Amino acid sequence: MTTHFITAEIDIQETSTELQTAIEAELKKQGEPLRWAITSVDEAQQKVAVEAVVTKSAEC
Repeated sequence: MTTHFITAEIDIQETSTELQTAIEAELKKQGEPLRWAITSVDEAQQKVAVEAVVTKSAEC
């Protein structure tokens, strides 16, 4: 298993619950999220920046 630091831009959603779901879905594309945080919000472009640590299975 390896860990990776990733960043992602996610569209702002109507509710915080929808935003959390969108963030987690995007991060799962990269691996299993260990932790994540919203690091900035761009209101003009309606995006949030997320930094995360994810784990991936070692490919044999």
